[in-house]
Amino acid sequence: MPALRSARVSQTEEILRRLRLRTDEETAELLLGEEALTMAADQATSERSDHRPREKCGIIGCSGTTPVTSDLYYGLRILQHRGQESAGLAVYNGEMKSKRGMGLVHEVFSKEDLMDLRGNNGIGHVRYSTTGSSVLENAQPIVVKTSYGDIALAHNGDIANSDEIREELSKKGWAFMTTSDSEVIVRLLANEIVNFGGDVKRALKEFTSRLVGAYSLALMINDTVYAVRDPLAVRPLCIGEGNGRFMIASESVVFDALGFKFIRDLKPGEIVELRPNGFDSMRLPHPNHTAHCMFEWVYFARPDSVLDERLVYDARVKIGEQLAKEYPVDADIIVPVPESGRAQAQGYAQLAGLPVVEGLIKNRYIERTFIMPDQQEREIGVMLKLNPIRSAVKNKRIVLIDDSIVRGTTIRKIVQILRQAGAKEVHVRIGCLPIRFPCYLGIDMKTRDQFIANEKTVPEIADFINADSLGYLSMKGLITALKHSREDICLGCLTGEYPVPIPGEKMRKERPLELFSDLTSKKPSTKRGAKAAT
Repeated sequence: MPALRSARVSQTEEILRRLRLRTDEETAELLLGEEALTMAADQATSERSDHRPREKCGIIGCSGTTPVTSDLYYGLRILQHRGQESAGLAVYNGEMKSKRGMGLVHEVFSKEDLMDLRGNNGIGHVRYSTTGSSVLENAQPIVVKTSYGDIALAHNGDIANSDEIREELSKKGWAFMTTSDSEVIVRLLANEIVNFGGDVKRALKEFTSRLVGAYSLALMINDTVYAVRDPLAVRPLCIGEGNGRFMIASESVVFDALGFKFIRDLKPGEIVELRPNGFDSMRLPHPNHTAHCMFEWVYFARPDSVLDERLVYDARVKIGEQLAKEYPVDADIIVPVPESGRAQAQGYAQLAGLPVVEGLIKNRYIERTFIMPDQQEREIGVMLKLNPIRSAVKNKRIVLIDDSIVRGTTIRKIVQILRQAGAKEVHVRIGCLPIRFPCYLGIDMKTRDQFIANEKTVPEIADFINADSLGYLSMKGLITALKHSREDICLGCLTGEYPVPIPGEKMRKERPLELFSDLTSKKPSTKRGAKAAT
């Protein structure tokens, strides 16, 4: 872990007198001066090992000469798939204003809110989290006031060493008001800005050197919007322009929908300062290889987004083609699990010469079962979310395409739905490898015992989900589909080897630090007793 400079942290008591964490309501300010230093233990955050946050979020930022609030609001609605638990905006118009709330974007903000949040510069955030940390205090943007002005932060990712940083700062007198690692980030940044006498660019370079993990950040420091992408570029972040303003967003689809022009992805370790008429850029030292999260293409991102020069839809179609090559089977129709299974089904169908049938209809107003906190709620959610077209699946041999299997209970319910609708056979094909390891870099997959692949063999999983056959995409097939080298993709949840040091886990092989760039100078398994696919 990058060490905290004790000489600077010794100024904690003075800094705490200058800082306060602000919620969306000014009347609910949380002062962090001497009151915080003498706070009772049960009022502050205690040990966090039992409820370490795991976030997968969407961020946006914009700078213009006229109010950008409308673009920020609609941009967050476009990114709603990246988080449905909370949403927030922070804007600057002579002073910083913010609002955060629990729920979907349109539920959090009223017309009156948006009128009150008018500003020419601003950032926004949508979030989902793990069980236990879905509370307003952890919603973003987080806003901090310093003697050099206000700071607002929106974060997508996860800081692997946040516990260590938090513990060290806590020992020196800091009191934390949330369980979010994003608060650790904003406090470090505020500290550095104070320490460097308001030199923001120097502070940005310095505080990021202490962070280990995945972070795409939208920051607003007074009236200036910044974007930061970690040196491994784990989480997506891109930049676009339109309507006389420049914008950063988690996914390029935001620019398409708003009529903006997509410019490019932020580079690994890039820090961008937005202006109404352009942007300035600088780079942090970064390794020769990236660690783009493979799950973005497989499952999480919208299919019409371009992530690091690869259209998500094209990647998913290629995954389907690879599945058809690796696991052909005599069947009548291809049925995708909506939504991410659709493009994969198209690829499978093209190679197999079979029709794609919408055999499952999705209720779009039910949450993703992947992020439902309770297992029973998850299983009930499947029944509420999907309904079969009986005439389309009855007496049919079906190839059922889905992106992944985590616990196995959701896909089992889907197979059950198809069988109850009269399906003759159900052959399951999965668009990635078996998931066996936790994600420490931003996806809500936190413990090994939740993965069915750690408890059962592939034939046993096929039997558990009541499938006639089961085939997982191979590593070679995945890499071929993504069109990035294996060295440039984070595969930690599949291989157990991570691109950053995680206590107790293996680290993937990397080149020595001195080689880092410094830009400042088979066959499917079958259900027992079932016929194998050929």
